[in-house]
Amino acid sequence: MGRFIYGTPSITVEFDDRVLAHLKIVILSKVRRGESFTFSWEYSVASGSGHSSIWINPTIPLQFDFDGSREPRLNRAWVEELVRLSNTPAGLRVVPEPPEVPEVGAGGR
Repeated sequence: MGRFIYGTPSITVEFDDRVLAHLKIVILSKVRRGESFTFSWEYSVASGSGHSSIWINPTIPLQFDFDGSREPRLNRAWVEELVRLSNTPAGLRVVPEPPEVPEVGAGGR
């Protein structure tokens, strides 16, 4: 499990490394462009259920800590869906990973 650490004083939220890698791509691309947005997540039953939302702002410190030694392979379709969600009034939230879409030109010819 990786950790998303945000703010001062900081909050720490655990995500699977694969989920965190996809969130990192989306969050850092928006922060790099100076965009603020809402980020929401749900807690597991083991963590007491419920959900949280925070306002991501480029001026607030953030950190991504991964437990694994290798970067997970990214699913372009999932990144695109997370980007789409981040641009809605409800903001970025973790959704199930969609099937990967094969890239044009992959697999031969």
